[in-house]
Amino acid sequence: MAGCVSLAALADELRQFDIPAQALDGALTQLADQADLRLLYPAELVAKLRSQPLTGRHAPEQALQILLHASGLSARKTAEHTFTVEAAPAKQSAEPQSAATMPAVSVVGEAVYDLNSPDNRDYAVRAAASATKTDTPLMETPVNIQIIPKAVLNDQQIIQMTDALKNVAGATVSHGSGGLSDDIFLRGFRSSTFFRNGFRIDSQFASIGTRQMANVERLEVIKGPAAIMYGRMEPGGMVNVVTKQPLATPYYALQQQFGSFDLYRTSLDATGPLSDDDTLLYRFNGSFESSASFRDLVDSERTFIAPMLTWNVSPRTQISLEMEYRHDNLIDDNNTWPYLNGGFINMPRSRNLMEAGKVRVEEKLIGLNWSHQFNDDWSIKQRFVADLLDNVQHWTSAAADTLLPGNLLPRSQTLIDGTHNTYFTTLDLTGRFATGPLAHTLLLGGDYYRVDHISDPYSAELANIDVYHPVHNADIVSPWVSAGWGGNNSADYIGIYAQDQIKLPHGLHVLGGFRYQYVKQWDNLSHTAQPVDDDVTPRVGVLWQAQDWLSFYGNYIENFGVSNQWAISASGKPLPPESAQQWEIGSKFEFFDGKFSATLAYYDITKQNVVTRDPNSPFNSNFSIAAGEVRSRGPEVDIRGELLPGWNLIATYSNFDTRVTKDNNGLQGNRLYAVPRNVGSLWSTYDVLGGELRGVKVGGGVTMRDGSTDGTGDNYQTAGYATVDLLAAYSWKVDKSKLTAQLNVYNLLDKSYFTDAYISGASSSRTIGTPRAFLGSIKLEF
Repeated sequence: MAGCVSLAALADELRQFDIPAQALDGALTQLADQADLRLLYPAELVAKLRSQPLTGRHAPEQALQILLHASGLSARKTAEHTFTVEAAPAKQSAEPQSAATMPAVSVVGEAVYDLNSPDNRDYAVRAAASATKTDTPLMETPVNIQIIPKAVLNDQQIIQMTDALKNVAGATVSHGSGGLSDDIFLRGFRSSTFFRNGFRIDSQFASIGTRQMANVERLEVIKGPAAIMYGRMEPGGMVNVVTKQPLATPYYALQQQFGSFDLYRTSLDATGPLSDDDTLLYRFNGSFESSASFRDLVDSERTFIAPMLTWNVSPRTQISLEMEYRHDNLIDDNNTWPYLNGGFINMPRSRNLMEAGKVRVEEKLIGLNWSHQFNDDWSIKQRFVADLLDNVQHWTSAAADTLLPGNLLPRSQTLIDGTHNTYFTTLDLTGRFATGPLAHTLLLGGDYYRVDHISDPYSAELANIDVYHPVHNADIVSPWVSAGWGGNNSADYIGIYAQDQIKLPHGLHVLGGFRYQYVKQWDNLSHTAQPVDDDVTPRVGVLWQAQDWLSFYGNYIENFGVSNQWAISASGKPLPPESAQQWEIGSKFEFFDGKFSATLAYYDITKQNVVTRDPNSPFNSNFSIAAGEVRSRGPEVDIRGELLPGWNLIATYSNFDTRVTKDNNGLQGNRLYAVPRNVGSLWSTYDVLGGELRGVKVGGGVTMRDGSTDGTGDNYQTAGYATVDLLAAYSWKVDKSKLTAQLNVYNLLDKSYFTDAYISGASSSRTIGTPRAFLGSIKLEF
């Protein structure tokens, strides 16, 4: 029986398409509907085939050619606006093409690429799945989502995830765990957690290394509480790392980077089909990095590989097996900088008053994912992940807040031998249906985490050091003793959630859902369990898309926060976990067929059940109550995309009004630690698309921020600062390959700055900004 789709008359202008890779029959039906084409083909001809993704502006005939690419099929024009899809004839290298076969269609205007294409140069992304777990256009999502795509990561040569977050309003970073964890602040709330394709990775501010970037496709930042989809977290938001997936089109890239402070980094990216019918695809990413530092005694060596296989079992069923392996040899540097007599002592920013705290990390991640599409409306997917991390950490730190005679700083060393293993699975059922004039996208799902954590810390005294005339001595001068805070703990996290996205007439969209979260924690040594933490957290959002280019939205979201069971109450009962609520309103704009977008938002977050001193107990009793409260509110502006062909821009601004609003420790009214009042950034690039200078790219940007406090009310505030970055690159063709030479300059003016500080006398610390640095690159793609 022939498949046939009949529609109205066709105009041959460019049209906007957004058809994901799927069963070819479904993709052709969508194309016919969107392009007013009549397509004829035997149903069995396309029954087991999958389409290429189709995104961007194309002429209808060109769009049809893209969908059929690598399918073994071709389209033959048989009447006006009508094509017959049939098996492609065998290629005859010396004979002219048959006039009956559709000729190659050239792209009219600018090139448009699939989101996951290695050639994609878009700064703006139109849809994301992180906030709703459904691939929803951002203009129809009543949640603030900002995406940092691969084009930005490449232009800025991002090799540490937190460096990319300057491109998002409301995001700041610090130097957690001696610079060896991803220390993220979103809307003023500090978090040690990020996500990898929706899987939680929590460093707990331990020195276990930062996220590797070799296989990162893009970063998706959800602002505001995201507990409904992902469970326990801080209310400021989350960062989701989306990794590269296998592609049906072969692609290979080899990059060598070299830069200041003896940085050398080699990375490899290879993908393509392993079978003739594209049912088995692979991707392999890897990198090796060796670097010193502008800081004394600090260096690193990092190895990373990430293979992945995808099996397209049928047009509707897919199975993927993935792995990541990371081996890091690192140095912990806590940036100790004594604060004496009302100020930080005068010393060069390269000086390290500690010894080389060696850290070794080995992490193995294995994942199995499968999905099945029952029909065009209903689908199911499941993921399994095991993340196994072993580490040996040596921390060196100041051991006293005052100096000994002779300006000597007491020091200590902590040795931690630990493991942190996480096991995870999630199951999602998604369906689309209508009830009268209402179109629903329903999500039902659940997830389960098992976390096992073992640490065995020991500490000893190190030789003292003269802070003004340091002579390094790594000798241990006391016996090793147990640090007393190790443990062998486990936890189960169980979540069940439901969500409905409702599309109403007149551009109205309603998002509603809830999650039930259950958390049980226990000590494997004492065989004691903590009482269960559980809660129901809702999310409601409304959006009105007044025009194709303009949406107004608002949301109310509740959050399930971190556990307070470590605190001691006078009654002996555990304290409830932290909670939070957010109200947000905003508007979204999209211009030039989605190539340029902007979001303006105002949010108000209140976090409750923050641990504070029990005022009814003796001051030195250490008894606590969950009565503290913290507020964060302010406006945000995110602008990104292509203004003119080749000219890309990112501009951000945020104003943080963060305060402790309730507290029994004298902190009420204080600003939060390390959070500035104003932060802004501007980044722009220009890519020459034609003429003799074709392939030249230049760019630059500036990042600005106010000073921040340490949250203690001691009236110290770091100075505000601005840093300038530059980019220059040139790409050229060598046969069928492309070579790109690139140079980035960071902190061009060599500004001496400190992002944050913690005041504690001689043991104070402050995060030291990197001096002027250069990073060059040679990249071969074919």
